[in-house]
Formats: sequence, C-alpha cells, structure tokens
Amino acid sequence: MNYLAHAYLSFNNEQILLGNMCSDFIKGKKKFDYAIDIQKGIALHRAIDTFTDAHATTAEAKQFFKPAVGLYAGAFVDVVYDHFLAIDTKEFYDSVALEKFSLYTYTILQQHIEVLPLKFQNLFPYMQKQNWLYNYQFTWGIERSFEGLVRRAKYLSSWHEAFEAFNKHYKSLHTCYNIFFPEVKNFAARQLEQLVNN
Repeated sequence: MNYLAHAYLSFNNEQILLGNMCSDFIKGKKKFDYAIDIQKGIALHRAIDTFTDAHATTAEAKQFFKPAVGLYAGAFVDVVYDHFLAIDTKEFYDSVALEKFSLYTYTILQQHIEVLPLKFQNLFPYMQKQNWLYNYQFTWGIERSFEGLVRRAKYLSSWHEAFEAFNKHYKSLHTCYNIFFPEVKNFAARQLEQLVNN
C-alpha cells in the first residue's frame, strides 16, 4: 500500500484524503456506510490502483521483484513508488516540505480517526509514531516497509531478497517511477475533478 502517494494524490482535500487513505480497509458496499465525500475518496483510491496496476511501467517494475516475492511484486512496487515520491524534488522541494506534508496528513487523520475503519484505527498509531510517510525517503524505511509487507503476507517468509532487488535495480526502478508518476498524477487530478463535480 503506497500511503504517501494516496495521501499526496488527494490534493489537500481533507474528506478525499480520509477515503483515499483507508480504502483498502473498506470492502465492497461497506463504502456506503461513509459520508459521500469520503466515498469519493474511496472511489479515487480504487481508480488510482486500477490505473497503477494496468500501467506498463508498473508491469516492468514488477519483474524486478517477481523472482523474490512472486505475485506480491505489485505491493513491493507500491512501496518503491512511495520512496521515489518522497525524494522527488518536483513534488517535495526538500525533506522539510515532506515533513510538513506528513504532519498535515497525520493531523487530518487524527482529527477524524473515529469515523475510519477499526483496522485503520489500529494501524494509524504505528504509522504516526514511526512516521512512515516521512521515512519512505530513506532506504532503511523501505526495508522496514518490506519487512511489514512480509509479516502481513500469507506466503512470504523473508524480505531480504526483495530488498536486494530494490538495491540492485534502483536506477531502473527510479526510471519507471519517473515515467509513471506524472501520468498517475494527471489521471488522479482528472478523476478527482469528475468526482467532486458529480
């Protein structure tokens, strides 16, 4: 789950942010339990995921991880995209800008935590305390995220090979991100405009 990208692609819309960040914890028609603007955030998240999964550069990036993690490759690519977003000076001028955005995101989530899914409520203190969004910029932060993915995956036992693949193919993965992110950003902006106006 690329939390930083989904937060960033909420374009500072608080209700959209809430839905975008917790969508993976809301299945099927459960989305209708939430306020309409949060539903729009859920819809945006799902549209972003569909766009990401279908993108040619995502398919290319997955190939670097498939030998290590098989069908879980997409989840690892999501984390890698967050790393490159965190260090993308076109999006975050420096680490101070990233830190401010991270704190803004945590603040909004904390203010509305009681309306979010229980599983997200349970996860959020770890996200905030360990400062996931800010720490995606560091390779050790990515290693920790990979470790978390393996802990939650049913059929994986080690993150080490995936982290080795990340380091080995770092430049190629960065190239994939540089192609992909401007396109997903434009797509998300168009989707959000449609959702807000409907």
